[in-house]
Amino acid sequence: MTAVASDAPAPAPAEDSPRSDRGLGIFLVVTGAIALWSSLILTYDKISLLKGEAAGTAKELGCDLSAFVSCSSVVSSDQSEAFGFPNTFMGIVGFSVVVTLGVLLASGVVFPRWIWVGLGLGTLFGIGFVTWLQYQAIFEIGKLCPWCMVVWAMMIPMFVVVAGRVTGSRFLKNWAVLISALWIVAVVATIWFKFGETLWA
Repeated sequence: MTAVASDAPAPAPAEDSPRSDRGLGIFLVVTGAIALWSSLILTYDKISLLKGEAAGTAKELGCDLSAFVSCSSVVSSDQSEAFGFPNTFMGIVGFSVVVTLGVLLASGVVFPRWIWVGLGLGTLFGIGFVTWLQYQAIFEIGKLCPWCMVVWAMMIPMFVVVAGRVTGSRFLKNWAVLISALWIVAVVATIWFKFGETLWA
């Protein structure tokens, strides 16, 4: 008896399959690692400034590039300790979690829904806090921190990509690169309109 071949198409892989999340995992490892490294450098700079203050000596940081591009001015501001401790501590913890989750995803681990919700809420808090810090740095402190801006540049696409994965929005998934690029351009344009050619004075 001859088996009858079926013309039915093979079932498509599930959208939330481990393979579909491996690329996202690599992306989280890269962006999270860069942001984590920046947070570690800022923490070291904060400790260096505190040591200099305790010793009564002025301390200049390598990223103090001009009157308006100065890590020390931002790191020593009140806004750098929004919750009573250095903001960089939250960055170290948060981005360490992101890198860890990214490694697991890249390895093919399948996350339950609650972890995705937690990651989504974490990146939502992160982008909200980063946006507040951007406003404070540009309009209140009037100084820019290069390492802080590295964190900004990593947090924006991280939020967009994770939001697309958590919500299942095809718009966010298909246009993540463009949305992130336009968002970063908007921040750069705001900086330019605020400081202009005096940025490097």
